[in-house]
Amino acid sequence: MKNILSAAVLFFTIINYCTAQTLSPKRSYDAVCIGFYNLENLFDTIVDPDANKILQADFTPEGSKKFDTERYYEKLGNLSKVIADLGTETTPDGPAVLGVCEIENLQVLQDLVAMPLIKDRNYQIIQFDSPDKRGIDVALLYQEKYFKPTDSYAIPLKDPENADFFTRDQLVVSGILGGEEFHFIVAHWPSRRGGAEASEPKRKLAASLGRELITEIQKKSPDAKVIYMGDLNDDPDDASLKEVMITEGNYSEVEDGDLYNPMEIMHAAGTGSLEYRGDWFLYDQFICTSNLVDHKNKFATYKFYKAEVHDVALLKQATGKYQGTPFRTYGGRKWLGGFSDHFPIYMYLVKTK
Repeated sequence: MKNILSAAVLFFTIINYCTAQTLSPKRSYDAVCIGFYNLENLFDTIVDPDANKILQADFTPEGSKKFDTERYYEKLGNLSKVIADLGTETTPDGPAVLGVCEIENLQVLQDLVAMPLIKDRNYQIIQFDSPDKRGIDVALLYQEKYFKPTDSYAIPLKDPENADFFTRDQLVVSGILGGEEFHFIVAHWPSRRGGAEASEPKRKLAASLGRELITEIQKKSPDAKVIYMGDLNDDPDDASLKEVMITEGNYSEVEDGDLYNPMEIMHAAGTGSLEYRGDWFLYDQFICTSNLVDHKNKFATYKFYKAEVHDVALLKQATGKYQGTPFRTYGGRKWLGGFSDHFPIYMYLVKTK
């Protein structure tokens, strides 16, 4: 993936929603791809008797979704098609690092990375079981030849006013990417079940924890680059992002200490990663520390280049009432045989060769 980018591929002014930077036609560049994908309830077909997971019984041959081995491997095959294609227009090996959410356990990821289309990438997995009541977790996949982890841990999200609140942990993975220290945080914030307004305090708690984790990393290592990614169940202009995490969406106005959210301007332009009742939302997001922004366009070390929503035709409902929306695995209890109810997202980091 330390790919020499030709001027023909990458010499243009970035007007794709999020930056105003240019890459010099006189230089060649290394690029690395970072991705995130909500896998839409990637469960196996087996009920774990030691786990109290409210959804796992549905995803069995006898359950409400009639989820059998054939469907399980069809789901894995579909997801592997997406991962195999993600970001490969610039980096042939696809994501060096890929955050995922809505996975049941380690086994489903081991089965996923063993699928023929991505097996040769030798993705390694970092995953911790969380106390989430739905029985879903977050995880990080990475290619060893690009990223070398040095530490990983999961931090639970707690509500001081509700001891019975259980949701996904926030996963922190530190390591070396292309000779540089990087920290990746993968999150899946509480849903909007019960209404956006009623559930908003939970997402503000998640945002506060995310900001705290980034601050703690920076205290220990001021020069470390941090990328926060996940399904945040809020749009980039919601209060959890703008008021709690305090993100900046304008690339040219990012100052030292800011958190840059490249998805904010994309959202303002109407881009979404999921659809609900005719409205589009951009819940899947990347947030970067300010040292990943290069106003002078020198790119001496890895810097943010651009972010994209991978909304290709293959991943869209082709016909009918939901034409153009994400082609999902299930519609209620009906098997559709699609991919996910979210489009994946990816971003590029580049530096001069």
